[in-house]
Amino acid sequence: MHPIILIILAVLVLSLLVVVHEFGHYMAARIIGVWVEEFGVGLPPRAWGKKIGETIYSINWLPLGGFVRLHGETPDSKISIPKRAFVNQSKLKRAFVAMAGIFMNFWFAWVCFSLMFVLSGIPRGISVVEVEEGSPAELSGVMAGDVINSMNNLEIVGTEEFLLGIRKNLGQEVTFGATRDGAELSYNINVRSEVAEGQGFTGITYDIRPAAIERPGMIIAPVKYAYYGGRETVKWTKFTVEALGTLFSSLGKGQVPEGLTGPFGVTLTIAEVIKYGIVAVLSFAGIISVNLALVNVIPFPPLDGSRVLFLGIESLIGKKKLEKIEPKILTGGMVFLLILIGLLTLSEIPKLIQAGSISGFVDSLLPQE
Repeated sequence: MHPIILIILAVLVLSLLVVVHEFGHYMAARIIGVWVEEFGVGLPPRAWGKKIGETIYSINWLPLGGFVRLHGETPDSKISIPKRAFVNQSKLKRAFVAMAGIFMNFWFAWVCFSLMFVLSGIPRGISVVEVEEGSPAELSGVMAGDVINSMNNLEIVGTEEFLLGIRKNLGQEVTFGATRDGAELSYNINVRSEVAEGQGFTGITYDIRPAAIERPGMIIAPVKYAYYGGRETVKWTKFTVEALGTLFSSLGKGQVPEGLTGPFGVTLTIAEVIKYGIVAVLSFAGIISVNLALVNVIPFPPLDGSRVLFLGIESLIGKKKLEKIEPKILTGGMVFLLILIGLLTLSEIPKLIQAGSISGFVDSLLPQE
C-alpha cells in the first residue's frame, strides 16, 4: 500500500479516537440538558453542515479529530438560554460532562480489544524455542519445548504480555507456571536487571506465535471475549500510568524520555501498524485510546482533568473570581500545548528524513537494547 494512503488511513484512525472522545462529551451534555450547539467531525473551516433539531452536525476540512461546541461553555461565551448553558450547571453535572470523554475512550478501548480477540482468538501460552546455556532460565530448569502459561500466578495472554511482565520485574525473582509433555511444573527465574548480549533478560527464546489459540463456544464466547477485552484494557491502563509516571519523573530531572512522540509520530506509527492488518490496528487503537483517556485526566488546561480542577478551585475562591481568570488560563494552556506539539513535530521530521521510511522512523522510536 502506498505510504500516502497509509498516512491518510492513519489520520482517519486517530481522528476516530478523538471523535469518540468528543462523542462522550456530546452524550453527557445531552443527558443533563445542556444545549449542544454543534458536533463536528474534523476541525474548521466547515465543509458541510446540517442542523438537526437544535444541533448543527458538521464535517470540517481539517481531518484532525472533532469537537463539541456547548452553549455557554466558558464564562465569556454569549448566553441566550441561561438554563441550558454549561457554565450554569451544578458542579456535579459539569464534572460529569468533563469526564465523559475519558470514560468513552476507556469504553472504546475495551471494544477494540474485545474485537481483537474475536478475530484472532484468545492466545494461550508461550512456547520456549531455545534456552541459552548459563542463563537464568537454564539455571532454573527451563527447557526447550516448555509452554509457559503464567507469571507470578497471573495468566499470560500472548507474547506481548509475557515481554511486558518481564520488563516490569527486572532484577527480581519471577515464578513461572508451565507445562512439559502435559505435566504441570513451575520454576523461579531471577530476571536480569540489564540485557545480556545474546540472552536478553532471561535467556529464553520464544515463538512469537502463541502455543495455542482458544475459540470459545458460541454461548460463552461473548462473555469470554468481553472479559479478555476488559483484562487487556486494565493491563494497558496500568502500563500507561507507569509510563506517564516515568515521563514526568524524567521531565522533572530535565531529561527528555526516549521514544517521546507527538501526534505526527503517533500518526506515522499507526500507518506502520496498518500494514499488519485489522487485528494489529484494533490492538494499537485500543492502546492509543487508553493513552488518550489517561492524558486527559492530567489537570493541565485545557485537558479534561483541568475542568474538574477548576471546579475545586471554584469551591475555594468562588465562581465569580474564577470566571475572570479561567478563560485566560485555558487559552494559555492551549498555546503551551500547541507549542509543545509543534516542537515535537519539528524534532520528528528530521528523524523521518534520516530514517528514509515510515518503518525506519517507527523503529527509531522503540527502546534500544
